[in-house]
Amino acid sequence: MKLCSIASGSSGNCIYVGSNQTNLLVDVGISAKRIENGLKEIDILPDALQGILITHEHSDHIAGLGVMARRYHIPIYATYETAQAITKIKSIGQIPEGLFHYIKPDEVFKINDITVDPFSTSHDASNPVCYTMHADGHKVGIATDLGKFDDYIISKLDQSDVLLLEANHDINMLMVGKYPYYLKQRIHGDRGHLSNDTCADLISRLITNKLKHIILAHLSKENNYEELAYETVCCELANRGYNFTEANLSVAHREKISEMVMV
Repeated sequence: MKLCSIASGSSGNCIYVGSNQTNLLVDVGISAKRIENGLKEIDILPDALQGILITHEHSDHIAGLGVMARRYHIPIYATYETAQAITKIKSIGQIPEGLFHYIKPDEVFKINDITVDPFSTSHDASNPVCYTMHADGHKVGIATDLGKFDDYIISKLDQSDVLLLEANHDINMLMVGKYPYYLKQRIHGDRGHLSNDTCADLISRLITNKLKHIILAHLSKENNYEELAYETVCCELANRGYNFTEANLSVAHREKISEMVMV
């Protein structure tokens, strides 16, 4: 399997996941033009996409959905509640009839040779999910906008070869920053986002001999930056006896495509 972040951050998210037979996107929270350009960099034609998996209806995850759907008629996979919320967002426009495929948390489905397992998250959206995907004996786990993690989340992400996990904010930057109090509480709350420290805690519970690479993702533009996320997670893991380097821990870029990870 292979995974590449086309864009990642509080201003827009789009992830490519592929196998020998299948090309998928997880979220399309940037413009269709940026998505097309990102796919071009990895030699994938938009017409070759077999599906768009949506985690939830917030704009940084669906901004390009309407144009991509109308232009390429790609099947869209989302929970019923997420799909209904999307249809009410005027900026998305009309989604061609028949493109939505409704999914449910914990009900596994297949897209060609990729088996997809959606799982629930506590984010403040309409029945949001994240995904793990299996093909060719390998597993990829994608989990952002978590709010919190528990044994259920750990069980879903366990035994992954590659993980893309949320490291949204530095707690100190968030608390002393310009955001109003209610927004700080939302971001740091159980229905918001994982901090760098909490991300490191989650990673420490998912380390196995099978895990080859971790990508830190969905960094806040105002309350985090790549070097800080990387150093915080590395230090926290080192304190627990785990040593990571750039070879097996990286940070997804906000405005440009990140390196392809293959297993």
